[in-house]
Amino acid sequence: MRRNEHLARRSTISSEYIYKTSFGHLRKDSFELQNKEETIYYYVHEYPDWVNAVVLTKDKQILLVEQYRHPGNDFFLEVPAGKVEQGESYEEGIIREVQEETGYTSLKKPILLGEFMVNPATQTNKVITFLILDAFETSSQNLDDNEDVKVKTFPFDAMEELIEDKKITQLFTVSAYFLAKNYLS
Repeated sequence: MRRNEHLARRSTISSEYIYKTSFGHLRKDSFELQNKEETIYYYVHEYPDWVNAVVLTKDKQILLVEQYRHPGNDFFLEVPAGKVEQGESYEEGIIREVQEETGYTSLKKPILLGEFMVNPATQTNKVITFLILDAFETSSQNLDDNEDVKVKTFPFDAMEELIEDKKITQLFTVSAYFLAKNYLS
């Protein structure tokens, strides 16, 4: 039996956009389950795929960015991340995002750690996580007008303490750290 054979199939009746923005879209779908006659409505958030990276310098310092996140109503320490631009590969996207947010780059190719659905219950996008080794500063930040990002460095070995002390609470940063730790061990 295939993985999803036990699930009821559904047939989409209609899709309509509630709104579209440069950041993402909200779509309302109506569908029927194969074995039921009622119409079900579902709201789907369409976003471009996101990339993030654990970025380590030659002396094993991890680069984190601190920025205010309005929905979270606080400042958050995170690994560098962002959306993939149209026509850009995931690798190109993370190299660009790291350079823009931190001013750092590496001569080594980013190492793919994983590709995960962000929240398949409501969103269409994935987050693709990389490890970047031997990063070094090459320029100043190149931030968008609405970004205020501070670059911070910590010993990679201090990350678990930052997580335990709730100084890092962003889930993508926590999962990226543990993926990198596993890869490096």
